[in-house]
Amino acid sequence: MRIKSIITGLFCLPALACLAQKDTAKKQSIDITSSYKPVLRNAVKINFSASNLTADTAKQVAPYSIPSQNLFYTYQPMALKPLALAQDTSLDMGSRNFLKAGFGNYSTPYINAGFSFGDGKTSLVNVYADYISSKGKIANQDYSKMNIKAAGSYFTARNEVYGSAGVSQYDYYLYGYDHALHTYNRNDVLQRLTDIKLKAGFRNKDANESGINYNPNVEINIFSNRKHLTESSLLIDAPVDKTLGDVFSVKVAAKADITTYTTQNYIPNNFKFNNYIFSIAPELVYATPSLSLHGGVTPAWDNGQLSVLPNFYGEAQIPDKPFLVQAGLIGRFIKNNYQNLTALNPYLAPITSAQLNTKETELYGGVKASVGKHFNFSAKAGLLSYKNLPFFINDTASDMRYFKISNESKLTDLRLHGDLSYISQDKFTITGGLTFNGYTGMHDNNKAWGTIPLQIDASLRWWAFKQVMIKSDFTAYTGSSYLLPGNINNALSGAADLSAGVEVSINKKISAWLDINNILNNKYQRWYGYQVYGTNILAGVLLKF
Repeated sequence: MRIKSIITGLFCLPALACLAQKDTAKKQSIDITSSYKPVLRNAVKINFSASNLTADTAKQVAPYSIPSQNLFYTYQPMALKPLALAQDTSLDMGSRNFLKAGFGNYSTPYINAGFSFGDGKTSLVNVYADYISSKGKIANQDYSKMNIKAAGSYFTARNEVYGSAGVSQYDYYLYGYDHALHTYNRNDVLQRLTDIKLKAGFRNKDANESGINYNPNVEINIFSNRKHLTESSLLIDAPVDKTLGDVFSVKVAAKADITTYTTQNYIPNNFKFNNYIFSIAPELVYATPSLSLHGGVTPAWDNGQLSVLPNFYGEAQIPDKPFLVQAGLIGRFIKNNYQNLTALNPYLAPITSAQLNTKETELYGGVKASVGKHFNFSAKAGLLSYKNLPFFINDTASDMRYFKISNESKLTDLRLHGDLSYISQDKFTITGGLTFNGYTGMHDNNKAWGTIPLQIDASLRWWAFKQVMIKSDFTAYTGSSYLLPGNINNALSGAADLSAGVEVSINKKISAWLDINNILNNKYQRWYGYQVYGTNILAGVLLKF
């Protein structure tokens, strides 16, 4: 039966194959039914996770200029308002007393001393004294100088009352005569100048609520030339200033300078003159860190004659530059009393005509700057106008011992000045300056007698070691014009004077010092007939206690 069923199935296979062929006449489709429905998931809030910032490798360089480490700064500091500091009740005044003494060739004793008293809080008194004298190789080529002065202050909470008293005596000998023709003893050629000075004043220490600062003071001078004349002067000065806001301030200065001059034992007649100057100078000031302006006029009465003097000057900082520009138009009176004139030329004869004061007006411009960290320089050019400028000429009518005044009523002066300094903190300092004067337009004199056309000055201070300080000074100038009998004019030779010194600290109380003056041994003449000493050496000790 099984075999029969297999045979029957084999015969049915061809029939099934025929039924499975594709029907090309009609297309067929298949439908698929499903219960699945796709859906979108709810949105999820995105959470950000922090990460470190990438470092910026670009280097940002900001400009910064370090100021020069010296005493002259090209910037203006900002005003600081610190908290009040409690006062230290134990005030250390340091070494307040000193004595410096020495001796040198030309029989030169030298002494200088200073003493201080008081606590410095409520009172302070300082006493100073110095003396020096020398004897030259020329007959009567001697001189001596002596000064004694006491100055004191009494302090209150807001003010200071101060005063001083002093006496000075200068002995000069008139050795400028022709020694082959004349012979004089020392007493005949002695020119002894004595000055007695008293001063008192009152000023505020701190800024008060009204912003007013004041300093009225009065001074009395009694100046005399032995056996010849006496000159008394009264000087009153009352400056006041007040701030108006942050940039403006007002200043007023009232001054009185009254002098009485009297000769004595003068042959053939004695003379008496009065010389006075009164002035009042109001001034408005505008000051910012980069600009400073001063403006005002000064009415002044010179022996009763009114003059209005200009008083305009200012300084401006050039932006982003170390330069400071300055300019001005200023005027003043120079008092030509006997005391001030002998400070210029101590061999002056007594004055026998009315004293004429000098009126000076200057128009100037210049620049100041700091270069690098240590160099500073300034340059200034000015045109000065003078009225009644005194010149010194030899007394050609006598033996040429004295000098007399030759007044110039009107002239101009082109003045050029420049200076340069190198300063390294307080260890090394070197300075130099040059001044040129060109006098023109004179009416009463052929030359500017006794004036210096060109002068050069320099100085050096160097702390080579902690205990050793080296110093040096140099002066050179061209010779001035002078007048000889017969109206013959000539010019002196130029001068060059170099000095040097050293000071060595042995300990905190004792130092040794050495000074060498006129190292070049140049026996020049500042005033015709008066030759200076040669090389002068001084040595001594300094005591501090």
